[in-house]
Amino acid sequence: MPIPDFQTIMLPFLEMASDKREYSSNDFLEPLAAKYNLTDDEKSLMLASGTQRVFHNRVHWAKAYLKMAGLIDNTRRGFFRITDRGIQTLAERPERITIKYLKGFPDFQAAREPKKSLTVSGDTIDDSTEEIMNKTPQEQIEQAIDTIDNALGQDLLQKIKNCSWQFFEKLVIDLLLKMGYGGSKSEAGELRGKTGDEGIDGIIKEDRLGLDVIYIQAKKWDATIGRPEIQKFVGALAGQGAKKGVFITTAKFSSDATTYLPKNETKVILIDGNRLVELMIEFELGVSTKEVFKLKIADDDYFTED
Repeated sequence: MPIPDFQTIMLPFLEMASDKREYSSNDFLEPLAAKYNLTDDEKSLMLASGTQRVFHNRVHWAKAYLKMAGLIDNTRRGFFRITDRGIQTLAERPERITIKYLKGFPDFQAAREPKKSLTVSGDTIDDSTEEIMNKTPQEQIEQAIDTIDNALGQDLLQKIKNCSWQFFEKLVIDLLLKMGYGGSKSEAGELRGKTGDEGIDGIIKEDRLGLDVIYIQAKKWDATIGRPEIQKFVGALAGQGAKKGVFITTAKFSSDATTYLPKNETKVILIDGNRLVELMIEFELGVSTKEVFKLKIADDDYFTED
């Protein structure tokens, strides 16, 4: 069973609080996970941002929406209890508690009143669609960021392809430096150029002390790169007495290229065009920050009375 969306969780969450005892959200994590037969991998799955587990995030938002509707209420820092309205709601035996159901409560309507109407191409975004409603607000934000990053990645890849191979090789060194390899550019990275490079386009120190080096092959290609090209690179590494290499391209690798494993101790990392631009975005190479949005939560410490 996949991880349930937060709307699916709301009714079982409220039912677990029906004895009117005081609980924290953490008290319900394991019982809810057991109810949905979640595996350890599913329970440990992280949001795309890596800031929180998906299941924990959905349980948190199930609680948040129930509180907005007045079905539960905080008793003290980190704890809550079901309200009379919550008990009455359970007595009505709803099949499912959803956002549509909660809209019947005035408190929920007031809490959800939008400050602005969001539009795309003149069309108002309807948050009643099932796909949007089943995602927590944080998941919606991360999905929107992912969509923006995908579009940015395609733009970056096209810009790279429009540049010279000399610029591409420089970009590769710049990226590896951004990722923490070597020290300064003059000390850590070296481009060999196209003449007599013996299958090696660049060298970079693995660390600031230069205890080991990584050899680089950079291909600004459009055609899919197959296993023979990887084998040539492995051969070039052997000719240098090297055991570590990175093959970076603007193209894609064929399946036989990605599954190829050298029989010796050589370790080769393959980075295709899509992964390349992902790393550029992650390490902020060739991109700039347009705007910063802050996700804020209540500061429980502030509301703690001595």
